[in-house]
Amino acid sequence: YKDERDREFTAFLKEHWRAIDMQQGFVRDQKPKPDVMPVAKPQPPTTEPEPASKPVVEVKPEPVVVMPELPVPVKPIPAPPQYRKGIPTRVDYFGKTIKFYYDPAFKHALPYRLNETVLSNFWSELSKAEYEPLLEQINKQATAIQLNDWGYAVLTHRLSTRIYPASKNRQALFTWFILTKAGFNSRVAYDERNVYLLVPAEQQMYEVTYFTFDDERYYAISFDGRRNKPGKVYTYDGHYPGADKKLDMRIRTRAAKVGGAQRRNLSFDYNGQEYNIAAEYEQSRIDFLNTYPQLDLALYFDSEVGEVVESPLLQQLTNELEGMDQEDAVNFLLRFVQSSLKYQTDRQQFGKENYLFPEETIYYPYSDCEDRSVLFAWLVARLLGLEVVGLNYPGHVATAVQLDLDVEGDHVIYHGKKYVVSDPTYINATVGMTMPEFENVRPDIIPIR
Repeated sequence: YKDERDREFTAFLKEHWRAIDMQQGFVRDQKPKPDVMPVAKPQPPTTEPEPASKPVVEVKPEPVVVMPELPVPVKPIPAPPQYRKGIPTRVDYFGKTIKFYYDPAFKHALPYRLNETVLSNFWSELSKAEYEPLLEQINKQATAIQLNDWGYAVLTHRLSTRIYPASKNRQALFTWFILTKAGFNSRVAYDERNVYLLVPAEQQMYEVTYFTFDDERYYAISFDGRRNKPGKVYTYDGHYPGADKKLDMRIRTRAAKVGGAQRRNLSFDYNGQEYNIAAEYEQSRIDFLNTYPQLDLALYFDSEVGEVVESPLLQQLTNELEGMDQEDAVNFLLRFVQSSLKYQTDRQQFGKENYLFPEETIYYPYSDCEDRSVLFAWLVARLLGLEVVGLNYPGHVATAVQLDLDVEGDHVIYHGKKYVVSDPTYINATVGMTMPEFENVRPDIIPIR
């Protein structure tokens, strides 16, 4: 063995397994959302200029770079490390093609019948192979294309499908091995036919089967959007020394453009004038986000948005907001989200609850309250520089905005600051208007960074 930890861990895996019953995944707010959203009485168009005493918002979003049309891909993927031994393979990673080389010793056979000895032997064989160069290649590529923890796990799994195209069990075991060697706290479980990859995460996952060990939830994740549903399985007590990291599911970097963008035209009326906004999205980015399990709502509010959506959308809206005061600007963005997007509940569109990132809200034909709230909060923060909080009601999600001027209407106080209710799903509602059904309901407040 190259690493004494592997000798000890291999011996450990031969003995320390126990049967467990997996728990069904957590379910979000079970109160159904309304199939049709109420419509507020439209405000009459403004015919007189606003009083000069009302401050004009200075629309200064973070610098928006309008990306020139360049040959695809805009950002070439750097060459792998200078390692050319072994079997070459190419991984298609959401519009990027990445080349890897791996040791033939990874092609370890796996008997049909699963038990602790079989899994221990698989770990032993991989730990004796030349895994370090492959791990280095994965790490360098992940750094070059700025992958978060989930992106790293997905890349590792996609590589496993190239090395073991016909064996989902070996794919799971390889991903477990690499994630563990990369410092992630991961483990596997098995039943008569299947191996399951189990990982803890910094954020709670929903509708993902899990088990709890030492007060830590281990989720039976998949990478294709499908739900693993193991029942009684066998797993081991303990973990690999030094592998302590949980998956952090946050998206902290703005994904660079990979291929050609596709366009969706969004039209709406505000104060008697029609506006047309050309929003763009990238299919490869949508495909990546579709691999995500469902997570805490706060994560969607706090995630960065890719360049393809951000640059053209913010630039167009910046032009339209010029000269508006804060209240008018927020109302304009409210109307944009309320009226340019068609409404359906997740159950109607997907058959299940499915929170969307802003890019996905632009892409999918329909969206519901939490999707619109996430998009609206991002627009207000980026375009107006105002603080926003999420408002989580039973069966509904809205937002509230902290304005520099005193605006009449419904509001919440959070950490001593006044945030005025702004509901991007309540059609025609303006700042300060709460959907009638929730006028006397106190929402949970979701802070947004």
